Amino acid sequence: MDALLSGFSLGFSLILAIGAQNAFVLKQGLKDEHVFLVCLICALSDALLILIGVSGFHLLVAAYPEAIIAARYGGALFLFAYGMLSFWRAVRVQQGLQPSEISSNSAWQAAFTCLAFTWLNPHVYLDTVVLLGSISTQFRGSITWFAGGAITASFVFFFALGYGARLLRPLFAAARAWRILDFLIGIVMCTIAARLLAL
Repeated sequence: MDALLSGFSLGFSLILAIGAQNAFVLKQGLKDEHVFLVCLICALSDALLILIGVSGFHLLVAAYPEAIIAARYGGALFLFAYGMLSFWRAVRVQQGLQPSEISSNSAWQAAFTCLAFTWLNPHVYLDTVVLLGSISTQFRGSITWFAGGAITASFVFFFALGYGARLLRPLFAAARAWRILDFLIGIVMCTIAARLLAL
């Protein structure tokens, strides 16, 4: 039980910070568009990375930092492009959250964007594979419980964020709220991209 709670609390704290992936999930939740698919992709990706980390793969990642460097530059480019798109939307949006007027993305587009946010983010590897993988060695007899706790935290967080976003939908009936959100998302994306390039 101690390992389960430790895995849950550590996993939850690592994904709690506002980042590119969380901002995307929040926006999909507000639009009520492919929410289950997006939350499932995020949670399953985290689960896979956590399992890779606790299986000892964190040692291999630490030994070959070139993989993290490649993900860093690819992730920075993707985040910067998405940030510019958010700024463009912030200037262009003219209506609030009217479901019939929202520009929709296909399930494939949503899935691809979600996968890019997840797998092109080097912090995901550092947090799930390296950090959680390293800490899991403290629970040698209970690694499965530790991993289960961290995976549970990912599922709870992403589905709560995606489906909880609908509580904010009345606020986003105004076009101004959408402009502010897109502008803030643009700042978050570009800031993370700049931090990745500065590492």
